[in-house]
Amino acid sequence: MKKSLLLSIAASTLIFAGGDIAPVEPAAPASADFWGEIGFSYQFQDDEGVWDSKNSNYKDDRSMGDKENNAFSTTVVLGVERELGYGFGFGAELAGWTDFGLDIADKSRVESGDRSSAEISQAYLTYSFGNTAVKAGRQALPKALSPWAWSDRSTGVIDWSYDGIVLANTDLAETTLLAAWIDQIYHNSDEQHHVSDGAGLFMLGLVNKSLSDTTISMAAYYVDDSKHDINRAAGASTKDTWSLWANFVTDLDSVKFGLQGAYVDGDYANADATYAIAGKVGSGWGDFDAELLASYINNGDYSLRMAGTGLEDSALWTNYEEDADIFKGQGQAAIMARAGYKLPFGKIYGGIEYTDYDHSNNVGDRENTFGARAGYKFNIAGVDAKVEYRYRDREIRDRRDETRQRVRVEAFYKF
Repeated sequence: MKKSLLLSIAASTLIFAGGDIAPVEPAAPASADFWGEIGFSYQFQDDEGVWDSKNSNYKDDRSMGDKENNAFSTTVVLGVERELGYGFGFGAELAGWTDFGLDIADKSRVESGDRSSAEISQAYLTYSFGNTAVKAGRQALPKALSPWAWSDRSTGVIDWSYDGIVLANTDLAETTLLAAWIDQIYHNSDEQHHVSDGAGLFMLGLVNKSLSDTTISMAAYYVDDSKHDINRAAGASTKDTWSLWANFVTDLDSVKFGLQGAYVDGDYANADATYAIAGKVGSGWGDFDAELLASYINNGDYSLRMAGTGLEDSALWTNYEEDADIFKGQGQAAIMARAGYKLPFGKIYGGIEYTDYDHSNNVGDRENTFGARAGYKFNIAGVDAKVEYRYRDREIRDRRDETRQRVRVEAFYKF
C-alpha cells in the first residue's frame, strides 16, 4: 500500500465514523493514481417569492418548474495523487461545470451561482513516516473528521474546500488520531475569507473501533477570534470560540444504536453556551430498513452550523433539509423517521421530519417545520443516479405558512 495514501485511507475511515455519512470525495484505490467523475444535476422547484411586510403577503411568487427557479449543471472532476519518493507526495484536483447554455434553468446547481466555470478544488502536499501522514494545502474535509467545517459533493464538485494542515496517526490499534489547522475557506473557486480574524481553527480528533461493531469518534475545536459562528446583532466584537463533538454508533444483534452530542461556547459577553444531543435506532429486515432519530438543541447563543461558511447546515443527524434552521439554539426539538427498500436495480427510500421551536426567549420567528422526501436511487452501467422529491412547510409567526417543493434528478459516473 502506498504510504502517500495513508491519510486518504484514514479519512475514508472517518467518513463513516458518524454512521451513514456518505463519502465526500472519490476514494482513489491504493493501486490507482488518478480518479474522476462526470455527471449532471437538475433541480426544479417552486418559490413563494419575497415577503411583503407592508401588505402581509408574498410577491413575485413562482410556480413549480419555472426556469427562473430551476438549477442545472453538468460537472467534470479529475484528480491525481502521486508518491514522489522519500515519503513525499502531492495531490491535485480540477473541477469544471457548465449548463451548455440550455434554456431549462436560470441558476447553477453548483452553489457559487456561476453557470460555467472551473476551479482547482484541491492542491496539496503529503508526507508519510511510519504510521503518520501529513496533508497540507487546499483539500476536502470529511464531515465525521470535521463537523464544524467540511466538504460535500452533492452537486458533483466540492462545495467548500479549505487551506490547512491535517495530520493522521494510526499507531494505536483500531484507533486513528487526528490534528488539523484550518485557515482559508474557498467556495467553488471564489476566495471567501479566513476562518477567523486570528490564528484560524484548530482541531483534535479521535476515532476508535476497538469494540466489536462499534465506532466512537470525538473532536474538539478552538477558533481564535471567531467572527462567523454567532449572531452578533448587538455589535459584539470577535471573540474566541470552542466546541466539542462526540459520536457513538454500535450494532447489537442487527439493531443499530447511535448517540451524538455537541457543545459550543466562547468569550462573547452575555452569550450562553449551546449544547445538543441526538439519538437514533434502526434495523433491517431482509430488503427493508428503517431508522428513527430525535434531537434537542437548547436556547444557547452559539450556532451548530458550519463555522465560517454561513451555511444553515449542521453535522447533527437530524439536520434533514439544507436550510433546516440550525442557527442558534432556539430550543429546537426534532424527530425524524426514514426507511428504504432494496429493488433489483436500486433502492426506494423516504422519510419525514418535524422540528418544533421554543420561543420563550423571543428568538427567531419560526414555530415549527415539517419536511418530507421520497426518492429512488440506482446504479446502471456504473452510473449512480437518483430521482428525489422534497417538501417543506414552515409555520411562521405573524405570517401564513411557507411551503416549498423541489424535484432533483442527478447522475454521476466515477472512474
